[in-house]
Amino acid sequence: MKFASTRLVAADIKKMVAFYELVTGHRADWLAPVFAEIVTPGATLAIGSAETVAMFKEGSAEPRANRTAILEFMVSDVDAEFARLKDQVDVVHEPKDLPWGNRTVQFSDPEGTRVALYTLVTEAARRRLGGR
Repeated sequence: MKFASTRLVAADIKKMVAFYELVTGHRADWLAPVFAEIVTPGATLAIGSAETVAMFKEGSAEPRANRTAILEFMVSDVDAEFARLKDQVDVVHEPKDLPWGNRTVQFSDPEGTRVALYTLVTEAARRRLGGR
């Protein structure tokens, strides 16, 4: 089994896609007016409009309701990314070191999902995650 992507359901798909293009630096592939993918070297982020939920099961997903997931992107310099983005996004917390060896910053996307950018700062973290 291969983990292929994470999909967000968006009330405002254009705003969400623009946010993730800004954060990742990757352009979205619009596969339909109600569905786009942002393909990064490590994973794909799919974004579907709220209209797409009915294609599966009405009411099975809801925009702006996520309070359990944090989307994480590994970057080479979290402080530089924070400087680039801090005036354009909703900052949850500024860069800080975490006990498992990451330096991280957190933002909220336009619909409230948490987005973390992190850099590996300890040798143990680089050994554990550097090849992913």
